Amino acid sequence: MGQGGAHAHDATTDAAASVSEATLPPPPPPPPLPPSLPADPRSVDADTTPTDVVDAPAAPIAAVPPASAESPPSAARKRSLARDLTLLGAVGVLLVAALGAGTATLFQQFYSPTAFVTRYLEMLADHDAADALAVPGVTVDSSELVAAGLPERASDALLRQSALGSLTDIHAVKTVDHDGITTVTVAYSAGGHPGTSDFDVERAGWIGIAPAWRFASSPLAVVDLTVRGSMQFSVNGFEVDKRQVSAEAADDPLAAVPLLVFSPGLYSVTVDTPISQSPGIAVLSNTPMKATPIDIQAQPTKQFEKAVQTRVHDFLTACATQKVLQPTACPFGYVVDNRITAPPTWSMVSQPAIALSPFGAGWKIDPAHAVAHIKVDVRSLFDGSIRHVNEDVEFIVTGTVTSQPDGSAAISVTGIDPD
Repeated sequence: MGQGGAHAHDATTDAAASVSEATLPPPPPPPPLPPSLPADPRSVDADTTPTDVVDAPAAPIAAVPPASAESPPSAARKRSLARDLTLLGAVGVLLVAALGAGTATLFQQFYSPTAFVTRYLEMLADHDAADALAVPGVTVDSSELVAAGLPERASDALLRQSALGSLTDIHAVKTVDHDGITTVTVAYSAGGHPGTSDFDVERAGWIGIAPAWRFASSPLAVVDLTVRGSMQFSVNGFEVDKRQVSAEAADDPLAAVPLLVFSPGLYSVTVDTPISQSPGIAVLSNTPMKATPIDIQAQPTKQFEKAVQTRVHDFLTACATQKVLQPTACPFGYVVDNRITAPPTWSMVSQPAIALSPFGAGWKIDPAHAVAHIKVDVRSLFDGSIRHVNEDVEFIVTGTVTSQPDGSAAISVTGIDPD
């Protein structure tokens, strides 16, 4: 019975299992366990007894990677960061290069010796005489002039805006460094005439972080001007009187007048007064601390020659009013060996045609022919007879004309014996 019972129980169990498998749908598979929580091989179904049914062992648990190994997303992020850092480095290098180039350009345009010299020339081009004189190293004293072999008392009358000429096309040509001095060569056009000049520049401390410069030798120059035939002249349209700028010229009208000028510059000297005139003479002063001589001979104006002629005619007419054989201080007269019975009568028959020529600081009257007429009765000392004289008297007029400090002219008329 015991054995049969056991078999009956097994059969019943198998039958039930068989019915269940035939009639019931298969149970859904269990949800997968999270990767981070592996299944415990020791877990069993709650309804299964330990002696009846035991679950099969679970699948092997996947190994957890070591902490030091990199996952693919982390490596990609690091490669991207490296690329970004490389790009930033390249940009930084370009910025540093651009900053260096910009600094060099800024230095060249504003703080270099070339910039210092070109700014000075641009002031001259803009007729900023006052600013140009304020540039370090421009002004000079008498000791510097003497050391350079220039006149100690050179006048500064032309260091002004109204005496400056045209200056264009300014550009640096080259720079040369030697013994702490930088020589800057600059080209330009002065009054339409091309020219070049060299300027010596030296360091003069700092302006913040930028270097400061000054002229090692002044860029000023001297025009040594001699004007014959006039006490007044003009330079680039600026009127000058020699007696106001030179003590020597007041005593000697032919004395040269030294005048300081800005260099470079084109200076046109003319004489245009009611008394005299001259065509313009232009000189280019392009060498600092050097003298440029100018010698001008003015010519009398037609108006002045006419005025002198009128004065001479008036003078000779006045001479003819004198009732003497030899009018005082006059260029004509009459000589007799006997006595005259009455004072003679003079008149002018032909007045001279006056022409002037340069003569020293003034002019001379070119010899001119003139004719006076005399009427006089002459008594013979031998027999007492009377001879009636009614003759033309020819003579030559000459003389000098000198300009006076007040602008007038002093005329001295003399005569020459035509024989």
